[in-house]
Amino acid sequence: MSASIATAKRPTILVLASTYPRYPNDPEPGFVHELCRRLIDTFDVIALVPDAPGAEPSGMLDGVEVIRYRYAPRAWETLVNNGGIAVNLRRSAWKWLLVPGFILVQYVVALRLRRRRTIDLVHAHWLIPQGLVALGLAKRTPYLVTSHGGDLFGLRGKLANALKRRVARSARAMTVVSSAMRDETRALGLAPPRIDVIPMGVDLRRRFVPASDVVRSPDELLFVGRLVAKKGLNVLLAAMPAIAAARPGVRLRIAGFGPEEASLRAQASRMGIDSRVEFLGATPQDRLPGLYQRAAVCVAPFIRDESGNQEGLPVVLMEAIGCGCPVVVGDVAGVRDLLGDDHGDIRVAPGDAMALASAVIRSLQEPQFAQQRAMAIRADVMQRVDWQSVAAAYAAALSACLSKR
Repeated sequence: MSASIATAKRPTILVLASTYPRYPNDPEPGFVHELCRRLIDTFDVIALVPDAPGAEPSGMLDGVEVIRYRYAPRAWETLVNNGGIAVNLRRSAWKWLLVPGFILVQYVVALRLRRRRTIDLVHAHWLIPQGLVALGLAKRTPYLVTSHGGDLFGLRGKLANALKRRVARSARAMTVVSSAMRDETRALGLAPPRIDVIPMGVDLRRRFVPASDVVRSPDELLFVGRLVAKKGLNVLLAAMPAIAAARPGVRLRIAGFGPEEASLRAQASRMGIDSRVEFLGATPQDRLPGLYQRAAVCVAPFIRDESGNQEGLPVVLMEAIGCGCPVVVGDVAGVRDLLGDDHGDIRVAPGDAMALASAVIRSLQEPQFAQQRAMAIRADVMQRVDWQSVAAAYAAALSACLSKR
């Protein structure tokens, strides 16, 4: 083996993110880390992410070097978790005071890191705020920016749109997680040099798989997700009396947590359905497959909230499909990337409680057909959203950015 081959150094990717696991099996969304750990065969990956109460210290996690930065006294580091940045800012105006430190400290730590280490490329998850940090580093270090939905749909106004356009224009490339988001970037005037649609992935080979030894509960509905407005759980609760009238034994299990929990519990009580509804709270990732494998129907009643925020490509929907679980969904951006233009009977108008109830009742009354349809959808999306394919696509996109240097 020649000396040049023996000493060849792999490129180093600096990943900038906000939502990131605080510890193994964190119930918070972990899709950025799931991608990072699948890139370590090709790159050295450093994830620069915010600290949070309860988070493990900086160190290695599944082969990824995780560096957590402090942006406030630890008890105040509450900008990201339990709903996401946009939701937390709307609910607690004082948290705007945390934003300058959140962005500035990530930028300063990234600068210091770049002085000590060779950083070949930055991968910024979210146009704002991580894209702004990447923009500040761009003179010496190119970047790829990925939008996940909330940053594209939910952050509006002249200033926010101007910043998004600047971040996209200065990137080597941009990725979005659904074709509907690609259309939205064009509508907003974002013009990156290249844009690709690459979803976040789901492990459809080992974790989110059908279970032949588990019998589905005939009247058990399942909701999984953060308890925030865009998930539409209030619509599902509003549909429950009609569902119960047709299926007296129906029950709803809710796996998730977030700032809307108190109001959702109050809604269930007002409607007299609280005995049918079970709030499971924060649910570790390793418990989710069992919930999907047991449920008769996973209901994902997505809506577009009052700020314009909506799902980019719903990970929960991909997980349920992976487990062969029948689904009923609110028809928002990204859903058709998974379901195609078919399956109109399980896609309902966002916010329409009666249409949602009718679709759920049909699935409950025809369980064999619903199961067959779920397995057909799984077979159709397997190669598009399994992590093996998704990670390969991101590795190719990152390598293409590097080759342009």
